Amino acid sequence: MSGKAAKRRRVIVGISGASGFSYGVQVLRLLRLLEVESHLVISAAGHLNREHETDLSADDVAAMADEVYPIRAVGAAIASGSFRTDGMVVAPCSMHTLAAIANGLTDNLLTRAADVVLKERRRLVLMVRETPLHAGHLRNMQYVTEAGAIVFPPVPAMYARPQSVEEIVSHSAARALGLLGLDCEELPRWGETLTLTRGRNES
Repeated sequence: MSGKAAKRRRVIVGISGASGFSYGVQVLRLLRLLEVESHLVISAAGHLNREHETDLSADDVAAMADEVYPIRAVGAAIASGSFRTDGMVVAPCSMHTLAAIANGLTDNLLTRAADVVLKERRRLVLMVRETPLHAGHLRNMQYVTEAGAIVFPPVPAMYARPQSVEEIVSHSAARALGLLGLDCEELPRWGETLTLTRGRNES
């Protein structure tokens, strides 16, 4: 061995203004369990949803991350490609944020960090939250996918038979991190921890 300490993994977490603040919270919790360094940026609209949807204060959420940046701190570490990360998750990702990323508009730290992840050919996972979708939404999903991002709407996996909203949120958060190559052991997996119990021999 070289004697050098292994580099700790780093993931950027963006929380924007779509409904579903708890997705970002669960991503942070899972990163902490995985001992992955988290770098958090929350938009102003994201904080509004925190107030509407949770009982968490801004300080409560900040305590879940290793580093927290103001949304206007465009000179922060995560705004530079020379700052090495394993990728970024935007959880949830609003249609406004999707449009900005898809079109290279980097007027705040969240969209700048996402743009950097794309230009450095790192993984960007967007947990897009909106329905129904119009043509503009779909075009932006196409553009951002062509740029290298992964559009991952947090669709519930009913085959896991979730017993609570928390289980639904946790499953989607764990799947999103899986797209960054992070393995959450508690994630129910079809064919592994989950199997077909009825109709196995039916044609």
